[in-house]
Amino acid sequence: MRNLCREELIDILHGCAILGTGGGGELTEGVAYIDEALSLGKSFKLISVDEVPKGEKVCTPYILGAISPLTEDEELSYKDLPRTGSHSILAAYQRLVEYTGESVYGTICCELGGSNTAVSFYLAAMFDGYIIDADPAGRAVPEITHSTYYLNNLPAAPIFTANEFGECFICENIVDDLRAETVVRALAKISRNDIAAIDHALPIEQIRDAVIHGTISKALQLGQAMRTAKENNENIASIIAQQGNGFIAFEGKVTDFDFRTIDGFTLGDVTLMGTGIFSENELHINVKNENMVAKLNGEVYATIPDLICCIDLSNGMPITNPNYQKGMEVAVIILPAPKEFTTEKGLSIFGPSYAGIDAEYKPAIPPSNI
Repeated sequence: MRNLCREELIDILHGCAILGTGGGGELTEGVAYIDEALSLGKSFKLISVDEVPKGEKVCTPYILGAISPLTEDEELSYKDLPRTGSHSILAAYQRLVEYTGESVYGTICCELGGSNTAVSFYLAAMFDGYIIDADPAGRAVPEITHSTYYLNNLPAAPIFTANEFGECFICENIVDDLRAETVVRALAKISRNDIAAIDHALPIEQIRDAVIHGTISKALQLGQAMRTAKENNENIASIIAQQGNGFIAFEGKVTDFDFRTIDGFTLGDVTLMGTGIFSENELHINVKNENMVAKLNGEVYATIPDLICCIDLSNGMPITNPNYQKGMEVAVIILPAPKEFTTEKGLSIFGPSYAGIDAEYKPAIPPSNI
């Protein structure tokens, strides 16, 4: 067990924002969660999955919804509803404890991302619990179904949800994670595209072999490498690629982008024109909350479950969707997919076909025609 200091926590969130591939929530929101808990004297205790005592219950808290802003008309539709002024994840946790009559030992984040990882950390700190060094995705993903929980047939329900209007919903008897995604997504759509949820509240014995171990430590190492590169004026994109066992696939300037919210997801497209050794080439990225597909000169180049990570070269920061500007200089880094999603079952739920690509998954390799 280790107590994480603020610098380590921020390094973790930076690493998670890289691994979030454009999704996983805003880094600024994640930092705010961390600083609030620290200001209240709370501590962040990280332990491995194997350190959790037998019989203890853990849970997975997260925020689900679209990541693009609401339209003016959409905002107006909520103007007469009350606001609680407190974090919805705390209300969801309170309902969990009331419903089950049991406390929770620690939290496992649902994915790696600048905000969703921090939400899990924040909740653990607020109830003086532990942060488990694992997650069920190894990256950020669009849907509840895209998890090793689903691959291992673990039940998500009961699911405890709450929104900023003080409304709480307990979802029982959910047949599987496919249905859980449909139900919780629907609740998010009527909750200003933003709902807090806690699921997979289970004894550690059921969780232990159904999550990817060590992913928080991996994010910490990636964030530390990124920070050190900045301090030493090194090539941040190269350092991130090296630390993450990947490669720089493209560098270019943003020429066009478009984002919209459909069915509770942020869908979008980003186009880059190459610079330097990538000049006279074009890269197009397709988005569904996260970066799904990269097409080089019109041909499919990289797809999920590989990680398509975009870095703003002006400040060395990971770019979260939809935060692009025309003329922005971007490095695109490809990191290897978590092995759990490269199996036949893993690819069936989070492979090229999910992204609308009618082709077998092939791990991306550095482009040979540039």
